[in-house]
Amino acid sequence: MFDSLSDRLGDVFGKLRGRGALKEQDVRDAMREVRIALLEADVALPVVRRFIDSVTEQAIGQNVLRSVTPGQQVVKIVNDALVEMLGGDTPADLDLAATPPVVILMVGLQGSGKTTTTAKLAKLLKEKQAKKVLMASLDVNRPAAQEQLAVLGEQVGVATLPIIAGQQPTEIATRALQSAKLQAVDVLLLDTAGRLHVDQALMDEMKAVAAISSPKEVLLVVDALTGQDAVNVAQSFAGQVELTGVILTRMDGDARGGAALSMRAVTGKPIKFAGTGEKIDAIEPFHPARVAGRILGMGDIVSIVEKAAATIDAEEAERMAERMGKGQFDMNDLRTQLRQMQNMGGIGALAGMLPGMKKAKAAMASSGVQDKVLVHMEAIIGSMTPKERSRPELLNAKRKIRIANGSGTQVQDVNKLIKMHQEMGRAMKQIKKMGGLKGLAAMFGKGDFGAGPMGGMGGGAMPSLPGLGGGMGGGGLPSNLGDLLKK
Repeated sequence: MFDSLSDRLGDVFGKLRGRGALKEQDVRDAMREVRIALLEADVALPVVRRFIDSVTEQAIGQNVLRSVTPGQQVVKIVNDALVEMLGGDTPADLDLAATPPVVILMVGLQGSGKTTTTAKLAKLLKEKQAKKVLMASLDVNRPAAQEQLAVLGEQVGVATLPIIAGQQPTEIATRALQSAKLQAVDVLLLDTAGRLHVDQALMDEMKAVAAISSPKEVLLVVDALTGQDAVNVAQSFAGQVELTGVILTRMDGDARGGAALSMRAVTGKPIKFAGTGEKIDAIEPFHPARVAGRILGMGDIVSIVEKAAATIDAEEAERMAERMGKGQFDMNDLRTQLRQMQNMGGIGALAGMLPGMKKAKAAMASSGVQDKVLVHMEAIIGSMTPKERSRPELLNAKRKIRIANGSGTQVQDVNKLIKMHQEMGRAMKQIKKMGGLKGLAAMFGKGDFGAGPMGGMGGGAMPSLPGLGGGMGGGGLPSNLGDLLKK
């Protein structure tokens, strides 16, 4: 979503960091370009003005201009201001501190993804916080809306209130509360009706439901792709009911990001969650600092670690670590790595979270790299015999032709995969020479993770390992990955 804005800001700050000393006019010129970039990203004009005024005032101070690295200091000021604009250092959590059942009222316009988001949130609460959840649809206007929530409930393993035809939203809300109390439910999610636009009938219905259910949280679901209009919708709802937070859907889309950057500043309500895809588990807490880091091209290492923790099997990781410690790495191990990359969102998603990988991500996109190539690579490995997977050195010309035919690929694709495996194998042996994983961990421990301009992943924090550097910036990917993924 923020790619265009991120590219523009990257160019501006690249010029600043390239200079040894800065004058006040240099900073003002840069801020003018930042203002244009934010306006083009559809950020609300009042928000842009406040942001630029605040950043400029701090950036032209003598402590900045006379510092050793003034360009990096300016970038840090912009980063801090972005974090503040997005909601501050601490992400806004759901307030569930009340006597069960805690009611969460989901509101928003029709088509914003409210029903799907309700199911996503229910799944998150069930799996991450071990809450017993009940969902109820109050939407009696949209055809099959209640049936849709029931189907989603079955998918995520969360109970839904049985449907009784002819009941009105207030009656459904009353019945949902009674049912939640009888079933000792921790959290009750009420999915209210939406409209194509804000009207008084919608607001009256929402107020009546709120009066009956006394919700602890009133979450506004807005579509990030609607741009600046999403902010207008938020203001309309905030004027009628006491919102406690916002959920932005379709954050994985190609919108310019203005809604996300404006929402907190205009409404005063925090963005609590972001929908990041169509899958039922594609929702995550909104972390202002991490989003700011992605916008400024500093990456989001914490999110990568969290994704890894959620997707990597502990026993499999233990086995892999043991093999790595011995310097062993066969095609079965490579297939495991490929599957883990797919589970974590694919190459593009991971590249967007790695510091300094913006250009690499753009290069992959321009060269036609697609995440489906991971599937092709796994198909090649799947066409090998168990013996060939455990002993790749057996792969001669005749075997390669058979594997290519079996996987629907070319022999050159098989050769590229073998080369990738060889480079990763050499890296494993290098790790063994450095004392195995413990030695590697010790070396990483000496890295200065706070020395960068952002106080985060600074230069020198990532040691360069032979066989892992290559054309992708020394971040742990084989040097032939770009060629390997071209189709």
